[in-house]
Amino acid sequence: MSNLFRVTPFMHVPDIEAAIHFFTQILGFECRFRLGNYAYVQREAAAFRLKENVGDDGAPPGNRRFCYYVDVNDVDAIAAEILPKATLLNDGDIHGPVDQIYGQRELMVVAPDGNLLVFGQDVALKRD
Repeated sequence: MSNLFRVTPFMHVPDIEAAIHFFTQILGFECRFRLGNYAYVQREAAAFRLKENVGDDGAPPGNRRFCYYVDVNDVDAIAAEILPKATLLNDGDIHGPVDQIYGQRELMVVAPDGNLLVFGQDVALKRD
């Protein structure tokens, strides 16, 4: 039996309320725990620990680089769920799904703070 089962990266954000709203209302995660400027959000086996920066505390806000990659079985299903909520984000904050030359089909979503989340599926996996 495997011992390791999940990686939960810390995402440093400038506004914890906006981050929780983005994850729960746009991406369909559940806020499993919240205490002050910290929150734990989870959807199935994917989870993030959100930590609000205070002043110069923590990491700088996102800059649209690949930071968080979530492997999924059906990226088109994730897109179908998220795309109707695109009007809640800035223009251009959702890209894809698109087949990449490196064998992944990806949906990229920019969080309000600039962090880039990518949902990716191996193109060899069958899609309906």
